[in-house]
Amino acid sequence: MKVGMVASHYPHAVYREEFISRVHRVAEEFRRTPGCLSADCWVPVDGDAVISIVQWESEEAFAASFAAVEAAGLDLAYDERESRPREMVRLMAS
Repeated sequence: MKVGMVASHYPHAVYREEFISRVHRVAEEFRRTPGCLSADCWVPVDGDAVISIVQWESEEAFAASFAAVEAAGLDLAYDERESRPREMVRLMAS
């Protein structure tokens, strides 16, 4: 069963471009993982959020993607570069 995730990130303005690059690097690693169907970075036309949308073919592929990102040493941690906590929504196909 397909699963997905939508994550809204809120970087401080001074870190916005760095954060967008960070999300793109993570998305690239996700896409290299077998079973990842798509991984993209979006920014609203009006607003300051950075939104990542990822889709996998299964829960196992989801777990493998996160393990690959961690193994690659990419930064997923929430920290002071963000102005407020992330909003994450896990999805499953119906």
